Amino acid sequence: QVQLVESGGGLVQAGGSLRLSCAASGGYIVPYHMSWFRQAPGKEREFVAAHSSSGGYYYADSVKGRFDISRDIAKNTVYLQMNILKPEDTAVYYCAAYAGPLRSIRDPGTVGYWGQGTQVTVSS
Repeated sequence: QVQLVESGGGLVQAGGSLRLSCAASGGYIVPYHMSWFRQAPGKEREFVAAHSSSGGYYYADSVKGRFDISRDIAKNTVYLQMNILKPEDTAVYYCAAYAGPLRSIRDPGTVGYWGQGTQVTVSS
């Protein structure tokens, strides 16, 4: 069973940057599609970005061009580089691992493993 632990969240001003990390243990991330989701207060959890096991990159329209997902196989870690942050990016960010069909990669209901989340707050 894969355990995921996020870090790197915090408070940043609009226009700033943060890099989130997701360290995996109990298993290797190589066979999984690795994703980031986020959930703002009163809203549903939404897809942010994913890196498929075959090397494909997927982004929500709201973050395309600003966020960058990557994985370091040697460190068994996934990253989310977030640039030009906006107040509407404020949310708890969750790392996720998924081994199912690629067509469901944006669906939080299909995720196999979740991290505990890390808070990102962007001030205006």
